[in-house]
Amino acid sequence: MSQGKTVVSAEDVARRAGVSRSAVSRTFTPGASVSEAMRARVMKAAEELGYHVNHLARSLVRNRSGIVCLIVSEVATPYRASLVSWMTQFLQEAGKVAMIINTDRSDSSVSMALQQAINFRADASIILSGMPDSGITHLCYQHGQHLMLINRDETLPGSLSINLDSTHAAETALMAFLRAGCRHLAFANSLAGTPSLMKREGDFLAAASRAGIPVTVERFGSTSYESGRILAHRLLTRPQRPDAVFCVTDLVACGFMDEARHSFALRIPDDLCVVGYDNIPQSGWSSYNLTTFAQPVEQFARDAVQWLIAQEQHNGELRPRTEQQNSRLLYEASVVWRGSVRRG
Repeated sequence: MSQGKTVVSAEDVARRAGVSRSAVSRTFTPGASVSEAMRARVMKAAEELGYHVNHLARSLVRNRSGIVCLIVSEVATPYRASLVSWMTQFLQEAGKVAMIINTDRSDSSVSMALQQAINFRADASIILSGMPDSGITHLCYQHGQHLMLINRDETLPGSLSINLDSTHAAETALMAFLRAGCRHLAFANSLAGTPSLMKREGDFLAAASRAGIPVTVERFGSTSYESGRILAHRLLTRPQRPDAVFCVTDLVACGFMDEARHSFALRIPDDLCVVGYDNIPQSGWSSYNLTTFAQPVEQFARDAVQWLIAQEQHNGELRPRTEQQNSRLLYEASVVWRGSVRRG
């Protein structure tokens, strides 16, 4: 037996309702002009036939797929998961379809992900990890694809760059340590070497240098809980043990604190002050009660999607490459005071 027809077309609905094909299209187009009587006839026919709008086919006619690729690594980490959650929410509200491409941190992996985005005719790509090759970004422009970069240290012609200014956070953390009477400071970082993580380290070292305070830096592994434990072991076994540690992320700080308490019997904040970064949900747990800095991830996502919609509304196409302007948004992280730093 041959399988019967399962896909109902707009033409089928038009015949059933006794209207034109364009009337069906207008009925399912938000804001289009159609009488209530006509709408009722079309909707009744569509319900009887089980018709659903083929948004993909409709978008390809308009030369837009509605797809936005999120190119991301370590998607399971709390901070990255939060950012992806907000991004997908605002994209869906804007009528876009989010497609997540999971990569490693390498630039070559990101370039391959962008090639996938081109193959799927994505309207845009949001890059949260690594930096693509310039050749592949040129292809993106040729295919009319918009690019947004989150916490990257480079800009691309015609792209949106969203970055965090960690200078104020570094100065705030330093002052908190000094008010608590701490003088042996350390910075615990991973070996990931991403622009945002290295900037946090550099800003803290610069702030401490201006105050004439030396800082011991230790780096290890990925930006993870386990790396935090190893970093704690390395720093806390030094002849001059630190009395305050700025951890590059909250996840590292959580591992650091557990190791400090369980293996070295240190009390936080009495014996050791700790500050983290990102304000992940775990930082507010009573077992950590971690002072940290919150990134405005909701605002990141909202502004990125608003920028994309504005670009698409500019005559429906990208301007010529020579006329494109870089857009750059800079935010500050806000301090969240908890109990991991002594009050001076």
